[in-house]
Formats: sequence, C-alpha cells, structure tokens
Amino acid sequence: MSKAEILIIDDEPQIRMLLKINLESNGYKVLQAALGREGLILAANHPPELILLDIGLPDKSGHEVLKELRTWFNKAIIIISVQSSEADIVNALDNGATDYLTKPFRTGELLARIRSCIRRNNTDISNNIITCGNLEIDFMARIAKRNNELLKLTSTEYNLLSLFVKNEGRVLTHQYILREIWGVGYQNETQYLRVFVGTLRKKIEDNPNQPKHIITENGVGYRFN
Repeated sequence: MSKAEILIIDDEPQIRMLLKINLESNGYKVLQAALGREGLILAANHPPELILLDIGLPDKSGHEVLKELRTWFNKAIIIISVQSSEADIVNALDNGATDYLTKPFRTGELLARIRSCIRRNNTDISNNIITCGNLEIDFMARIAKRNNELLKLTSTEYNLLSLFVKNEGRVLTHQYILREIWGVGYQNETQYLRVFVGTLRKKIEDNPNQPKHIITENGVGYRFN
C-alpha cells in the first residue's frame, strides 16, 4: 500500500474528516490544515507528496495559497472547491494547479486523480522512454510508436504529444498548451489548437471520435490518459 503523505488544506471539518478516513484506508498518510497560512507552514516543514487545496479559505484565498506554494513546491496540487465556474477552474490551472475537482465529488474519482498525480511525481524520464498503454515515446530520439509501429508525426504533433505525455492525468488549459507549443502570441488561438489535437487523435487513437488518450475538458483544455 502507498505511504505517500497528503496535506489537506480545507476549512470544513466534515470534509477533512471524510478525506482523512478515505485516504488513510487507502494507505496514505494525512496532514490537515484549516487555514491557508497553517497549510503553507505545514507544507514547508513537512513537504507532502500531494496537496488537496480548497479555494474558499477563511484567512486568505486559495488562489493566493496556490501561487505561494508554486514558488517552491513542485509536486501535485489538486483543487477541491464548490466554485465551479470556468473562470475559477482556468485561473487555478493556469496558476499551477495540477487538477481541479468540484464539491461534492466522488471518492473513487478523487483517488484515481491522486494515484495519477503521484505516479507522475515518481515517473523517471531519465531513461528517455515512457510507455502509455499502446503508445511509446522516446524523448531522446524524438519518435513515437503505436502498437510498436512508428508514427509519422510532424514536429508540432510530436511536441504536442510530448507535452501531453509528460503531464499525464493533468488538465492542461488551452492557453497553457498554446503558450508552451506555439508561444505567447498564440494564446487565444484555440481553434488552431483544436485542429492539431484532431490530427493527433487520428494518429494515436483507436477511434478518434471517442478518444481514450486525449480527453476534452469542456471550456478548459485537455487531459491525457
């Protein structure tokens, strides 16, 4: 069972207790904080493997806590919040959140997101090769294979696939992807991105109309499974 340590920063005692019970029953160690400042101190003194962060904290905004954490904390941060607007989600993801779940959430889904994040934390790409199901990406050779057959990818398609694979399980916003692949001048060209995602899906998906790898997060961006 996993012994990874998870820090919960949430002002609702019932939520903290529910999370603690479910996380500990799945083998995780749990730290808790009811305030943003308390969470920042705990994270600094006992750096966890992952942080579950509420946006609506009483002492300071969760968005502020997220920004402060991202000045030094480079592991996964999952936002858990009742705030479900597209603007809040995009803002959190653009500020460095790894994932975003709205309350109430299903425990099974949260655990799956946590496993994905921790797996990515521990992924060693020093050997330059990552396998995702029937896909294999060789970062040194800059090639990708599907079912052991070499994929004919353009440079942009390869860069896009590489970005997705390195962030497996994480929601990437349209703006983040466009900035990383094409530069700051393309951050509003979402239609441009859709075209490239469509062509990439045709090359890596069994059924591009029902993708299993590149999943659309409506109004926000994409997640790679």
